[in-house]
Amino acid sequence: MHKNDKTIYISNTIIDRKGARKVSDIPVEVIELLHRGQLETVNLTEWLAIDHIILLKHVLSELGLEQYSDTMLTGLGPVSKNKIMKVIPAVAMEWLHLFKLLPKEESSRIFDRLSTHRSDSVRCWAAYIVGLDETDLKQKLAFIRPFASDDHFGVREIAWMAVRDTVSKELSQSIRILGDWVQDGNAYIRRFAIESTRPQGVWAKHISELKDHPEIALPLLEAVKSDSAKYVQDSVGNWLNDASKTKPDWVIQVCKAWLESSETKETKRIVTRAQRSLAKKK
Repeated sequence: MHKNDKTIYISNTIIDRKGARKVSDIPVEVIELLHRGQLETVNLTEWLAIDHIILLKHVLSELGLEQYSDTMLTGLGPVSKNKIMKVIPAVAMEWLHLFKLLPKEESSRIFDRLSTHRSDSVRCWAAYIVGLDETDLKQKLAFIRPFASDDHFGVREIAWMAVRDTVSKELSQSIRILGDWVQDGNAYIRRFAIESTRPQGVWAKHISELKDHPEIALPLLEAVKSDSAKYVQDSVGNWLNDASKTKPDWVIQVCKAWLESSETKETKRIVTRAQRSLAKKK
């Protein structure tokens, strides 16, 4: 344990909490623990309530890196008050800047601490470090895999967002690699393969090539058209619903073919979700 690490007793009441519906209803002690990096968020309300600047100060102290605090915080000045999806990549970029100043072994040690941190928000930084780092696609997807299968919903979402730009720029190779992911026994990994290639993913840039030619990703979709996990089913349905906004006839054709070849309740559920936007237009 690092000399700056402090063991804090956390009651079962806090650990087992369901989470507040409004930021203003989050208990003060919960916010303090979250900002100290001592606790994971349990719902979207808590996740969005994190002040990543406060959290960063605590993590730098925990890791014995206080001397770099001013430099990193200065770099974050322009985005410190921005929305969370701007702040997380910005924090990750500051970590990458710091890594360039340190010996490789030290940078690796720090990254390992961040990627396995008890705070889901810190692990989100680590996922974006992978996404923003200058490595090739195959290596980047290999490094992002632990975050794609993280137990925390927020880390899993950030994982696909972090590499989406790379995936969209190298789409053909990405789909070939992700072809193995949709066969994985872990539903989180299968879901990542679909979510990272959505034509119009939420909180992410659109992938123009898939908006115009969704059939490129059909091998991925076909592999999970009867997936047993609702988590994956929802993603497949959302993918096709995205595509229906630019290529409605193609989506209708795919759904029809799937229903003819698969009579499972899972496929029927996916098809219904896939055509929800089309149904509203009727």
